Amino acid sequence: MGELKWYVVRAVSGQEKKVKSYLETEIFRQKLDDFIPQILIPAEKVYQIRNGKKKVRERVTLPGYILISADIEHGEVLHTITSIPGVLGFLGEKTDSTSKTPTALRQSEVNRILGSVEENNEFSLKMETPFIVGEQIKVIDGPFNGFTGTVEEVFEEKKKLNVMVKIFGRNTPVELNYVQVEKQL
Repeated sequence: MGELKWYVVRAVSGQEKKVKSYLETEIFRQKLDDFIPQILIPAEKVYQIRNGKKKVRERVTLPGYILISADIEHGEVLHTITSIPGVLGFLGEKTDSTSKTPTALRQSEVNRILGSVEENNEFSLKMETPFIVGEQIKVIDGPFNGFTGTVEEVFEEKKKLNVMVKIFGRNTPVELNYVQVEKQL
């Protein structure tokens, strides 16, 4: 058995999960799981505020790319991966006169990508829609619920905003959390 290395497979953007599912099914069917033990889609968990509710979802960090740990030297592995619907080929393919050989990732690149994937799974969720100074927002929670205002300052690390809200005809500065406001459309 050859050596397992990490490769980047190019897939149709937006269909990464479907391609991964096809790959896993085909690998199981052909009993190639020793030669392709791991398939990853680099993603991070983000949260959005929709209709006043916090929703968590996964966002693909490298759209159109799937990481595969594989032994490409084994006969059927390369053909199996490239014949899956939605797979466009390998990233960094070297085309010789007779064959195409994909370029494996360096271990430092693998560690960086896998480290950021694990870090995103373990630590805090990221806010998907950061706010911009001058943007119109609507307060959806707290004592100023229903008021609209303009973002004056953004404190990214604290996930807070300074918002200018009009109360009784006067502009009043208010400090609010990201989850207390939503973007005005």
